[in-house]
Amino acid sequence: MTKQESALRAQRGNESQITVSLSGIGMSFSGVSVLRDVDLVFDGGEIHTLMGENGAGKSTLVKIISGVQKPTFGQFQIDGETVEFDAPRDAEKHGIVIMHQELSLIPEMTVAENVLLGHEPRKFGTFIDRKALQEQAKKALARFGFTLDIDTPVKDLRVGEQQLVEIARALLMNARLLIMDEPTSALSQAEADILMEVVRDLALQGVAVVYISHRMDEVFEISDRVTVLRDGDLIGTRLASETTSAELIRMMVGRTVEINAVERQKPATDETVLQVANLSAWDGKRKVLDNVSFDLKRGEILGIGGLLGAGRTELLETLFGARGANYQGEITLEGQKLRPVKPQDGVRNGLALITEDRKGNGLILDRSISSNVALPLMPLQSRFGRFSEAEQRKQALKAIETLKVAATGPEHPVGKLSGGNQQKVVLGKWLATQPRVLLLDEPTRGIDIGAKDEIYDLVGRLADQGISVLFASSELSEFMAVCDRMIVLCEGQMAGELSRKEMSVDTIKALAMQFR
Repeated sequence: MTKQESALRAQRGNESQITVSLSGIGMSFSGVSVLRDVDLVFDGGEIHTLMGENGAGKSTLVKIISGVQKPTFGQFQIDGETVEFDAPRDAEKHGIVIMHQELSLIPEMTVAENVLLGHEPRKFGTFIDRKALQEQAKKALARFGFTLDIDTPVKDLRVGEQQLVEIARALLMNARLLIMDEPTSALSQAEADILMEVVRDLALQGVAVVYISHRMDEVFEISDRVTVLRDGDLIGTRLASETTSAELIRMMVGRTVEINAVERQKPATDETVLQVANLSAWDGKRKVLDNVSFDLKRGEILGIGGLLGAGRTELLETLFGARGANYQGEITLEGQKLRPVKPQDGVRNGLALITEDRKGNGLILDRSISSNVALPLMPLQSRFGRFSEAEQRKQALKAIETLKVAATGPEHPVGKLSGGNQQKVVLGKWLATQPRVLLLDEPTRGIDIGAKDEIYDLVGRLADQGISVLFASSELSEFMAVCDRMIVLCEGQMAGELSRKEMSVDTIKALAMQFR
């Protein structure tokens, strides 16, 4: 332990702090080694970040620590005592709690029921105390600055809002070691800032935090130490204050990767492709878009910014027809007025929507690449409800080759691909429809740094080919890296428009909170 780390521990105190030690941890499946000889220590009062590309071994390591899997090799100690977990409940008894990136909520249950799931207050030791449950859930959400209706079924929430419920549930479990897997991947910058404060407060209280993130700015903002895994091997651990993003990227990918602004070969033209005028939309009786107007040029990448709930997703879904007919205003594509009320309208109009939840509604995970790529093509090319297998395979091969999908072939199951490659399949299936306008909602959510760079480059190349792009993101640095121009929404309204030169984190944040 360095002098700097010792000072850090002394500053935070060490009462009842946990120390988790991993010695020689290895994991094999059917003789294939996925984790090798990992030695790590996680200390109470410290925020220790795990980094690595998809497939590096992070998820396997987390499953071992949280009792989901037993290691093939090695020893696991808590406060100097060797332990073995048969199930996650065993880990929880030792104060180890995991907050998964892939949401584990019950869609039909309310926010309150999900927050207290498995830990419901009871009357007479048997019956759930509904009043206490409501009060505890409301208090938990308020503590973290999250404003959600506790009686809303989780299935009716956006992905980012569902992630807030997952976060609140994990934080309520009085963890001694809290594992947070990409906790801000679906949050806006403002919500992420709130979460950062919560995590810092937990560390000051002596909780050991294992933080997993692909967001480099977030890593340096919150981490004490950073450990990098690559292809199942522990590459090294660094003090966050004594390393750089360039060094961490080299450790992750084994080479230097420069994440620079996308260089466009052909600038956007002055020709207006999509025109939106006075667009308002409702979710039931709640107004989610309020008089939004903008133009999109041919070959332009237009960013859509705003906080969680600002209307980014609702805007893209309305344009595509995924929100039904509960809207008013004018949508004009290449001079033709449109009235999309179902996704088939969006496909036929030449729009393609890449949703923020690729696993929930972007892909069928137990089907092949070929089957997934064929899905949006069926309304366009199938005859009598059938689509030829030869055409499916042709389009899948094209997507694999063009987007450099790491797969064995068209029949490779999508669920067995990495997050970055899954996202490429989502893009590939929509590019097969030859869209005029590409609607991207959080296109890099939960994917590693190398895959992000590839997605940025791909979006730039598509725009160079004349495809117009709407790019919605909660990661502010992405706008500066990818977009020609951006609009910022706040409470469903237009808060402002920024050229590429005018974009900065502070400027975007100020506009995003303008009407709050």
